Amino acid sequence: MNEKKLGYNILKIYDYLFLGLVAFYLIGAVSSVILNKKDRICSYFSFYSAVAGALLGVIFSISVIFGETFYLALSQDSYLKFAFFVDKLSAFFILVISISVFAVSIFSTGYVKEYSGKKNIGHLGFLYNIFILSMIFVVSANNAIMFLIVWELMSVISFFLVVYEHEKPETRKAGFTYIVMTHIGTGFILLSFMIFAGASGSFSFETFNSAGSTMTPLFKDLAFVFAFIGFGAKAGIVPLHIWLPYAHPAAPGNVSALMSGVMIKTAIFMMIRIFFDFLGASGPWWGYVVLAAGTISAILGILYAVVEPDMKRMLAFSSIENIGIILIGLGASMIFFASGKPIISAMAAIAALYHLLNHSVFKGLLFMGAGSILYSTHTKNIEELGGIIKKMPLSAILTLIGVLSISAMPPFSGFVSEWLTFQSLLLSFNLNNNFAIIMLSISAAFLALTGALAAYCFLKFFGMVFLALPRSEHARHAKEVNIPMLVGMGLFALLSILLGILPVYVIPVLDRIAASFIGTGAFGQSISVDTFWIISIPSSQGISVSTPALLAMLLVLMLIPAIILLINRKARPIYETWGCGQPVSTARNEYSANAFSKPVQMWFKSLYRPAIETEATYSSPYLKESFRFESRIEQVFEQYLYNPVVDFVMVRSRKAKLIQTGSIHAYLGYIFGILIILFMFVIMGGS
Repeated sequence: MNEKKLGYNILKIYDYLFLGLVAFYLIGAVSSVILNKKDRICSYFSFYSAVAGALLGVIFSISVIFGETFYLALSQDSYLKFAFFVDKLSAFFILVISISVFAVSIFSTGYVKEYSGKKNIGHLGFLYNIFILSMIFVVSANNAIMFLIVWELMSVISFFLVVYEHEKPETRKAGFTYIVMTHIGTGFILLSFMIFAGASGSFSFETFNSAGSTMTPLFKDLAFVFAFIGFGAKAGIVPLHIWLPYAHPAAPGNVSALMSGVMIKTAIFMMIRIFFDFLGASGPWWGYVVLAAGTISAILGILYAVVEPDMKRMLAFSSIENIGIILIGLGASMIFFASGKPIISAMAAIAALYHLLNHSVFKGLLFMGAGSILYSTHTKNIEELGGIIKKMPLSAILTLIGVLSISAMPPFSGFVSEWLTFQSLLLSFNLNNNFAIIMLSISAAFLALTGALAAYCFLKFFGMVFLALPRSEHARHAKEVNIPMLVGMGLFALLSILLGILPVYVIPVLDRIAASFIGTGAFGQSISVDTFWIISIPSSQGISVSTPALLAMLLVLMLIPAIILLINRKARPIYETWGCGQPVSTARNEYSANAFSKPVQMWFKSLYRPAIETEATYSSPYLKESFRFESRIEQVFEQYLYNPVVDFVMVRSRKAKLIQTGSIHAYLGYIFGILIILFMFVIMGGS
């Protein structure tokens, strides 16, 4: 291991790159504070410093993935040995963070014009840069204490970003829910780390690596459970997802893109680190727990997304779904690993990492698309939009690419990673364990249902927002957004296409990363690529796919209607679109978003538990003057799990409040009573 102490040894190029990216984020934060009175200059310094830091982050992480492990000690001589450690796994997460930051920061320079003269942009720029830096430190910390400090920094800074528009009551509620849930998660993480520290005698992650082999099965199980709950709360797995549909919509659009695109992935990073590196993925039931949690999160996340009228809440629920898909791949990898199938385990891990990378790209693109719509129309309600493709054509095209990617349409990025996840689940027939085969098969079936519902959900999103006629003044007065916002979205759209049609270059890189924590790779064994860019899975009976060929087929198919229209352009009669008997179609005749999702609501009504309220007023017994109709979907976990707990705590708190009388005599009485109890305890032989 390349160990050196900062300031004493000669620095290498890795050190300059790492310190350089840290310096750029700090420059962005400090300049935001200094220039906070000048909005335009402040935003340029804040976000272009982040762009420079992200560029160095990309170079640094690629250097580590293809080169040596990076290690930089900050305090080698002290008991608390703080250090930065970046191996291939850490470097991959720094790469994902840096790619997202690069595109989102360019987008931000245009997006923050919305806040000019209304909010303090310097405040936002400072928090934005420190937030990114905290995420970089989280995935490179090499000490439990240091990790908890930067983890807490990330949580607190993201809380302030969530409540940036704190004048809104719903934003304050979102911030409160987020900070409570994130600290519950931190408590469980602390318990897990204490078990590791007790077994290894140190807080260093280097000693945690060997702690799993010396721990009893009970302590290993406890460390796994605490870590899964703690990091699961940050990742947003069901039922710990309660904060996510509140926090992501409340935060500014550029912050939502980073929170959903990369922040929740830092929890996945630590799950991989703990489950594989620290514990050796040896628990026979751990993989089933991760697989089950992932499957439930995927299906419930997309079911709630389908019926959600707020587009940012819809995207937040979709993030729960995609975290579930990532966990399905990770859980399958753990099951195969524990069953002695490391090569197939590596394939499932590649699928999970690929989907993690894809999700950071297309979810960032969709959150920026939602931010652009909000920037232009000032509404998040899908029911109040419609027809803005004519007002915002470039935003519509870029958002459509994100929609196709998240719907796993070939040849876009989401298709490849979900296809790999399917293939890894179907390889369960290589196992001798019937229970594992059944679990993996059930998960594959739910993954298929999830994919179908995701396509349904985002068809509704794009159709109701961009197509048909405007349904409000907001939509009628929409305008195309500025160039930096389009450039930011365009970068993610380009990546969504490249990750979809060039997986033959991505998979070998992910194979290196998976091999670093599994011990072996799958490329060339379970996964192969031939000269025609065809990805094959030899062990699954010759199943293969070529996304460039799919792209070529689609391009050819797209030419057919163009040719037909060109040939028949003179002979083709033109009619008006049928408008349900109306001479001219109006927005009131259109299919609404709620009506579009109605079939799904009816199929899953036992889950949604829809509630309908109607109210009518009459001017006479025969004439109705007005009618109000309202329907809503119950958040089952919130109503039946969290609300009873909150009510219980509030009742107990009110009763406990009685001892806080404010009277000095009462407090002296409490102290006297405790002294008497202690005195009796000592007399009776206590020590």
